Amino acid sequence: MRLILLSSAVLTLAACGEPAPPPEPAPAPQPAPVLGGVDLGQPVRALGTEPFWGVDIGPDGIAYEGVDVPREVAPRGEVQLMGTMAVFTGQTDKGRAITVTLIDTDCSDGMSDRLYPLTARVEIGDKTLQGCAASRTAVMTSGESGPVVDAPTPANQP
Repeated sequence: MRLILLSSAVLTLAACGEPAPPPEPAPAPQPAPVLGGVDLGQPVRALGTEPFWGVDIGPDGIAYEGVDVPREVAPRGEVQLMGTMAVFTGQTDKGRAITVTLIDTDCSDGMSDRLYPLTARVEIGDKTLQGCAASRTAVMTSGESGPVVDAPTPANQP
């Protein structure tokens, strides 16, 4: 019995000899990537004409819709940045592959006098669509002509 108590005391003292290392701090969150001045961590809208179509990329997923085309949605994975391009991929709820490529090149939709900061290419199923993109806020609030950009907030106004 003494041997057991003595062994137990030695093990307890040995364990107390060195303090445990402090836990490593959690990594700082990485800022969302920015392409062509567009924060890709915020909702982005891509759109095109001939035929009319739209893609919304948000935190919850990628949603595609077009004229006479039922809406399809896909989960949003991580964006892949490759130089001046950002690529989103997924599989829609209709089982079709979707790839949205945003390119840091100004774009005109061909039907208005708006100038978007990004060019968009959407591949869905066997279709490839060409169009333009910007932040969803900029698309919804910009005028009918000129650059499609987010309005300055009071914090960044001169």
